[in-house]
Amino acid sequence: MTKVSFLGNFGTQNLGNECTLQAILGNLRKHLPDARVECICPDPEDAGARYGIATRQISSRSSHGPQARTWPGHNHAVIRLLRRIVIRVPRELLEWMRAFRALKGTTMLIIPGSGVLGNFGIDVFGLHYEMMKWSLLAKVRGSKVLFVSVGGGRLRHPVSRWLIKSALALADYRSYRDTFSKQYLDSIGFDTSRDFVYPDLAFSLPGLESAEPDHTGSGRVIGVGLMDYYGTEYSPEHAERLYHDYLESVTPFVTWLLEHDYTVRLLIGDVVYDKRVRQDVITRVSQRAVYEPGRLISEPVGSVDQLLSQLATTDMVVATRFHNVLLALALNKPVVSISYDEKNDSLMTELGLTEYCQSIRDIDVDKLVKQFIKLEENAAAIKSHIKHKTAEFRAALDAQYQAIFGER
Repeated sequence: MTKVSFLGNFGTQNLGNECTLQAILGNLRKHLPDARVECICPDPEDAGARYGIATRQISSRSSHGPQARTWPGHNHAVIRLLRRIVIRVPRELLEWMRAFRALKGTTMLIIPGSGVLGNFGIDVFGLHYEMMKWSLLAKVRGSKVLFVSVGGGRLRHPVSRWLIKSALALADYRSYRDTFSKQYLDSIGFDTSRDFVYPDLAFSLPGLESAEPDHTGSGRVIGVGLMDYYGTEYSPEHAERLYHDYLESVTPFVTWLLEHDYTVRLLIGDVVYDKRVRQDVITRVSQRAVYEPGRLISEPVGSVDQLLSQLATTDMVVATRFHNVLLALALNKPVVSISYDEKNDSLMTELGLTEYCQSIRDIDVDKLVKQFIKLEENAAAIKSHIKHKTAEFRAALDAQYQAIFGER
């Protein structure tokens, strides 16, 4: 019997990551309904409850249990070195043995979608190291290794670049979700000449269809997707400043929408981290604008299906998180992207919507308003174009699933 193991940053309540796993799971079951499935991830309890599949923890370092007690003098170089030799090295050897046993019987180890080849929110010895470790052990076990529609980004640390190139070199199949990811890997010395570019897996979510909102009498509903953005700097002070700059750009835009008789639905993409920014926007908007109850909608969300239901009620979307933008497009919603990464720009370019982007680093609120007005004026033509492109994306992904899950 075929055993498929998925590896990635799943179960952490980042809905962008979850929707990629949900998409490939649905399509795996269509092509290989009898396959045994396992998910190797940081939070196996959450992933198991979400998908009803076997799960295991990617590493004991990803455990959400109590933090280890800090030793006195833990910053001393000699003590740090001794601790690595006495504790960390033996512990890591045990981790490799555990992973080797876990991969017994695995036919395919698949790293599906998400931005696993970039370093946004990923530590050097976090997921990049784990991908290399599990890929190597899978090959020793005789399993195929597949990177499927994965995304990349600029890698500052040379160790990250080495780990990613080493993991990719072990793969039997590689595809990237955009041309930028493939070209970037080429630029750092990895040969991608035999690799493919396919759309993001989220475009293949089963049952995903364009959705027309049903809000008779409530006026046009605009989805505003938020993100707890702190940049990629190491200084806490600088990160906090970036966050407040973002707030000071989003808040006046939401206020403008309310003052012009739109209903605003606040959207998030990470259940854990985006709570702060959503509440901060609500607080600041309430201090600046007077609006009727129900005109500023903020509802809890805990799953991809709930996020899709919320997006379905909107007429247009202005969003920051990549998969808020992508899922809105998949539902045939005209979108303005406040882009925090090349992946946002690449997606919008692929859809022919480059003029409806701007960088999160330098948001111009007046320009954002003008982009929104132009988007609304051209909404009918834009929706027709989006519908055509997303149909192409789904067809391309169907072909990819046939290639990797077809006749075995």
